Amino acid sequence: MERQWEDIIGHEEKKRALRTMLHEGRLPHALLFAGPDGIGKKMLGRVLAAALLCEADDGPCGRCDSCQAFARGAHPDYIEVVPEKNGKSTVQIRIEAIRAMQTQVSRYPVLSKRRVVLIDDADCMNEAAENSLLKTLEEPEGPVTFILVTSARSALLDTILSRCMLVSFGMLSVDEVREVLRQQDVPEDTAGELASLSDGSPGRALALLAHDGLQLRDEALAFLQVLPHLDMEKIWTKSAEMGERDREVLREWFLYLNMLLRDLLVLSEDGASPLIYHQDIREKLLALLPVYPEYIVFSLLREVREAQKRLQSNASLRLLLEGFFIRTRDIMARVS
Repeated sequence: MERQWEDIIGHEEKKRALRTMLHEGRLPHALLFAGPDGIGKKMLGRVLAAALLCEADDGPCGRCDSCQAFARGAHPDYIEVVPEKNGKSTVQIRIEAIRAMQTQVSRYPVLSKRRVVLIDDADCMNEAAENSLLKTLEEPEGPVTFILVTSARSALLDTILSRCMLVSFGMLSVDEVREVLRQQDVPEDTAGELASLSDGSPGRALALLAHDGLQLRDEALAFLQVLPHLDMEKIWTKSAEMGERDREVLREWFLYLNMLLRDLLVLSEDGASPLIYHQDIREKLLALLPVYPEYIVFSLLREVREAQKRLQSNASLRLLLEGFFIRTRDIMARVS
């Protein structure tokens, strides 16, 4: 478990501010870490928790009994609440989990001078859980610090937002994402490619690595290369083949297609622009520009986004893909 400030790549300003408030005793009893997925919010929350529980003034020291217990994942005064799935229902944090946490924090700390509660994906709390947590935030029992982590701040109750100090996080730089990947023993060349595709999120880069993201990106590029010549027989074959894939894999494929189309728009304005995701295939994208004018790219982007929405439902994947391929072929027929 992350337990040192130096374990966190990036977010230097946030780390300095949190350490200063902690050292000066100005840290509020409830904080909200908000920002995109996969950028290290939870990791930094854990380091702050370790610092709050540490016996040293400028922790975490890594040596005291508290830090050792935290490193083992067995600190009696640290509580982590995460969403759970119950049967076929959506992933949620239910009121039972909040009540169990409330029972723990009502007791006197065991090893440290306070308790720390980290609620991950706090936006996954159902209404009953949020209302129950609100009462605890308003009138906490004993010395306790709450760290709520979310990538969807607007999904939380305004009354909860008003009782937490907001700490907003942004994306990491490409170099910072690359450094995170290096620490995960990702080869240098692969780390560079994934960092450029991650949109500033190391978590996303690691997910792409796990899901063969680079191969999916190349498949999306191949689709754009053949789309101007796509006939109905190829549409039926491709729809049947891709319709057998996992829904999550298709989401990734459409995401890459979206990113490639965005790159085409950028390159149509400036063929030398450094602001594209796919630097490693710039020449291949430039070769597509003559058959992908801006008005066609915008039309394709609308179709991609509509398909992404439909993927959230239980729609037949094969029928979804057939409709998508037919409509995109028709769009390409408008190229003058």
